[in-house]
Amino acid sequence: MLNSKTGTPDPEDPRGQGNGPEEAEPEAPLLREPREGLPPVVADSAHLARVVDSFAAGTGPVAVDAERASGYRYGQRAYLVQLRRAEAGSALIDPVACPDLSGLDAALSGAEMVLHAAHQDLPCLNEVGLRPARLFDTELAARLLGYQRVGLGSMVERVLGLRLAKEHSAVDWSVRPLPENWLTYAALDVEVLIDLRDALHAELERAGKLEWAREEFAWELQAPPKEPRPDPWRRTSGIHRVRNQRGLGVVRELWNERDRIARERDISPGRVLPDSAIVEAATAMPATAPELTAIKPFSVRLARRYVPNWLKAVNRVRGMPAEELPQPSAPGDGPPATNRWADRDPAAARRLEAVRTELASIAEGIGMPAENLLQPDTVRRLAWSPPESADASSIAEQLRRHHARNWQVELSAERLAEALKRAAG
Repeated sequence: MLNSKTGTPDPEDPRGQGNGPEEAEPEAPLLREPREGLPPVVADSAHLARVVDSFAAGTGPVAVDAERASGYRYGQRAYLVQLRRAEAGSALIDPVACPDLSGLDAALSGAEMVLHAAHQDLPCLNEVGLRPARLFDTELAARLLGYQRVGLGSMVERVLGLRLAKEHSAVDWSVRPLPENWLTYAALDVEVLIDLRDALHAELERAGKLEWAREEFAWELQAPPKEPRPDPWRRTSGIHRVRNQRGLGVVRELWNERDRIARERDISPGRVLPDSAIVEAATAMPATAPELTAIKPFSVRLARRYVPNWLKAVNRVRGMPAEELPQPSAPGDGPPATNRWADRDPAAARRLEAVRTELASIAEGIGMPAENLLQPDTVRRLAWSPPESADASSIAEQLRRHHARNWQVELSAERLAEALKRAAG
């Protein structure tokens, strides 16, 4: 790690990389069982009430995690909620059987909740009534400290010298009953979180970044939900291979039909029909069922069941007036794709290069990725449409309008003003 003040490698940092040969470190011990044994799954109101009382009587931060069924089910609801607190132990709660955890939330009022990659779990926790008032996000703390691999397993091994088995991270958590080895995996995830939190808290304090982290955690809790994308179908993998508007229309219609079916059946859209099938149909424009099922993914059992739906979607586009076809570029209020800037606005392209170079220099000096110093979208907006005066004060105001935190503004506004002046010549 780089010293946060001098920008030079810190010789006391265990993550520093020397130039000489390194001895192979012994493999960290693998965590296999929870300390107090595997707790039973909470699946009724009486058991939940006992857990609420136990956690209310506990002390210190509360480790929280949630398991979803991404890739199997539609949406991002929680199918297991894990918690741990000193003097309360661990709890595994089935939010399908116990969908209202607002009583637990009230019992934990004011307690700091520790999550890893909180932005992933906060929405599904909010759905079941768990709404942290105070947060410590171990993944975000790791990013601010300059760790390159910030997954929970990597961080636990690097910081605590322990290994977590991660083979169950992508399983279907909606199945019931949940296998015991899956539950053990889930319980161990929260067992290490508070120790990891304490270690990272100390590192943040030593690096002079604790207040930055507190600002980031507060922002995570109060950040408004992301606005739905106006054209979510445009994120179809491989869509760049579709070369004309009618083909884009097929992508849109097939994507929307797939989404409707997936929502109704509570199945992940990719299990109904993969993106590759949508793109291939958009380029081939099949007119009959045999032509459609000749595209291999459409012949798979679940997709084949809906062949009439897929054909109707393609044929709707075949006869669609040109004015109803989607435009090649997505609508939006932001700047265009940066690969077009050099042709559309060379001055903006120069500003973007100057701003990115300056941010990379600042980020290197404080030992963190540039995208954690300022969000890439904020950077693009500033370079495309900077304030007229382009002084530090007006740039700071623009950064705050795009939700930059105080610490980010203080580090970057003045230097970005200088970079924009240099770009203007």
